[in-house]
This record gives sequence, structure tokens and C-alpha cells, in this order.
Amino acid sequence: MPIESYRRTWLKVAAGAALAGIVALGVTPLAYAQAKVKVAAVYTVPVEQQWVSRIHKALNEAKARGEIDYVFSESVSNADYERVLRQYAEQGSGLIVGESFAVEAAARKVAKDYPKVGFLMGSSGKPQAPNFSVFDNYIQEPSYLTGMIAGGMTKTNHIGMVGGYAIPEVNRLMHAFMEGAREVNPKVKFTVSFIGSWFDPPKAKEAAFAMIDKGADVLYAERFGVSDAAKERGKLAIGNVINTQPQYPATVVASALWNMEPTIGAALAKVKAGQFKNEDYGQYSLMKVKGAELAPLGTFEGKVPADVMAKVRAKERAILDGKFTVKVVETEPKSTP
Repeated sequence: MPIESYRRTWLKVAAGAALAGIVALGVTPLAYAQAKVKVAAVYTVPVEQQWVSRIHKALNEAKARGEIDYVFSESVSNADYERVLRQYAEQGSGLIVGESFAVEAAARKVAKDYPKVGFLMGSSGKPQAPNFSVFDNYIQEPSYLTGMIAGGMTKTNHIGMVGGYAIPEVNRLMHAFMEGAREVNPKVKFTVSFIGSWFDPPKAKEAAFAMIDKGADVLYAERFGVSDAAKERGKLAIGNVINTQPQYPATVVASALWNMEPTIGAALAKVKAGQFKNEDYGQYSLMKVKGAELAPLGTFEGKVPADVMAKVRAKERAILDGKFTVKVVETEPKSTP
């Protein structure tokens, strides 16, 4: 047999043996070739918005590691959400991520129509068989800690709180913050306002100005725009979901951070293993799995009273050790007299 002919024959045998080995391991040739998961995300707000930015960050990191092919659509209207979901499902996405708070019925309908696609959606509802999983930013633990810091930093004993909508996802963080503040400062009172939008910085800023005019000297910035008001008036702010202290070094004292990486990592592992199903991923936002944390004090290191920080660190350890559980209260928070 000529040498070249022998080489071609040997390569065919070797390739066949390799393919047989792959199949023996329970991996189909198609799955082997498609090591990357096709992930699509559908967002109703710009990716700069706090909540969505954390999902976007985690997915971009997975893309940078070579785990996924990632595409997304931002600022999708509620009326157009179903169409965009269907488009990505038709294009062969293995996992679709999004927030279905205002479009629950539509998102769940699409998931039923594409049972082989994994849907990982921010939602106030329960998982839906067989493929609709839910998640949210269960960061009430660091929110409680930032509340303790706020309670120790206010001079007027008046804290202003500006939120988007009074839904469970926002309410539980506000309640945790308020309880943390009360722990270190029983005299503190709150003014609470919701702007009726997930992304309207000017409206949030005006709401914050109104609170400052009433005597608030620390502001809970659940929405963008609040820290701008605090900066302009020389007041302090507490961040939510992301750390904006680099942009407001003399204003943002502390932030409750949401890390979406554990949630995305768990979902991708299940998609790759062919085991994705309807589950609640809320547990992956807890501090014990690094799904949430108290941001470093940074420019405010040493400026928060030492006795307050001692209490904060003790409470942080108690949370991580499972000795203290932050209560989840999802009713609408109210202003105090």
C-alpha cells in the first residue's frame, strides 16, 4: 500500500475510534461539536440599568471564558417581548435569560411552546414545568447590613428611600434595609416613594430632592438618579445591586451587591448536562454562595463610626454562619411618621 494511501486509511480508523469513544461516554457528536451554549437575553431596560447590568456582566464573563455564545436585546417593550423571545427560541438558543415581571403570561406561554429550550427568568412567580426556571436578586442580607450603616450615619435620623415599583423584589430589600437601620438607631424614620419606572433617573432625582427638603440626610438609592440628588445637596447615599462609589466617591457610603455569576454558572452547568428543568434559583443570590455581598467601604473606610462597623461585621459573620436570618417581608413599605 502506498504511504499516502496508508496514512489516509490510518486517519479514518483513528477518527472512527475517537467518535466511538465520544459516543461511549454518552455524548452525541452534535453535542460534542457544540461545546458552547447558545445564550440569548431579552431585557426591557438598557443594559446599564442596575439589575440588568449584573446579569449582562455575568453572561459576558461566561462568553469571555469561551463557555457561551451570547446575544441580547435591550429596551424591549412589554408588547414586543413575546415576539423577541420566540425569535431567539427559533434561532436555536439553548438558554434564554430575561425578566418577566411585567410579561409573565407571555413569557410562560413561549416557554411551553419550546420545551427543549431552557428559560431562566427574573420572576415573582413559581417555576413552571418543564423548562421555566425563576430567579431574583435575593440580596436582603447585605441590604440589612447597609441599613445598619445608614442608621449609624444619619444625623437627622431621617432616611429617604426611592424605589421603582412596590413589588416583592423591591419591597423585601427595603424592609431589610429599614430593619438594619432600626437595629443600630431606634429613632430613625423613613420617607418612602416609588417612581413607577425601572429606569427614569430624572424622576428618581426629583423624588430624592423632595425627601432632602423634608430633612432626609441619607438616601437609599434603589434607582439611578438618587445618588445624583444626594451629591448635589451634599447628602449621603446607599447603593443597591451595584457599587457606584467610584462615580460618587464622596456620596455613596456602602452598597448591597448582587453577584449573578453563581446563578448563571448553575444554569449553564445544567444546560450542558441536559438536566435543565423548572427550578427556583433564588438560593444562588445568598451571601453564603457569594451571590451577594456588602461592598467595600472604600472612600468611607474609617468614616463610619467604629462601634457601628463592629456591629455590622458581627452581623455579617452571623449571617454567613447561619446564626442570623434576615426576614423576608414583601409587603409594600410605608413612610413612618
